Amino acid sequence: MKKKLIFIFTLIILIFIYVFLLSINYVKAVSCNLSDSVLRLHIIANSNSTDDQNLKLKVRDNIIKYMNTLTSDCSNKSDVISKVSNNLDKFKEIAINTIKENGYNYNVNLEIGNFYFPTKSYGDISFPSGYYDALKIEIGKAVGQNWWCVLFPPLCFVNSTTGIVPDESKEELKESVNSEGYKIISEGNTNESNEPDIKIKFKLIEFFNNLEKQ
Repeated sequence: MKKKLIFIFTLIILIFIYVFLLSINYVKAVSCNLSDSVLRLHIIANSNSTDDQNLKLKVRDNIIKYMNTLTSDCSNKSDVISKVSNNLDKFKEIAINTIKENGYNYNVNLEIGNFYFPTKSYGDISFPSGYYDALKIEIGKAVGQNWWCVLFPPLCFVNSTTGIVPDESKEELKESVNSEGYKIISEGNTNESNEPDIKIKFKLIEFFNNLEKQ
């Protein structure tokens, strides 16, 4: 009887380890696909004062406007990153000029890198927490609230009234990520999924990516 209990206990442990390893591999595969497919924009305000937060949004608008012009002929993330990298001085100039035009003298730091992002929704599209490539813009002391969007595929212009990402942006997103990744970001954090396991997978990705951050 004792040997049988030891066998059952050992079998349960092995099954748990097997499921755990499968989960880790799944999370890594989906997270890598999402991370490799998008370029995000991260702007940090000087402070949380109303004026500094409004200034952050003005910088955002001018940065996105220039970004759309600069990358209008780009069809993939690599081309977008290349153009952004080659024009960082112009991005900084736009940000500083916007700040000065609004009566401030804050410095601006820009960096393209791989940064941790919390779970974030853009209308009806949600990206789980994890590490993503991004253009990060820090204004002044950069201790204010953050602002995020996705530069590629372009999700920065979500309809603020309906909270819906335009179909054109969704199509570009579908072309950039694999089918599993698209299901995760379009259904995993909503109440509209017809597949309950998608919600579980979304939470699983959040869980393991948050562990990785710690």
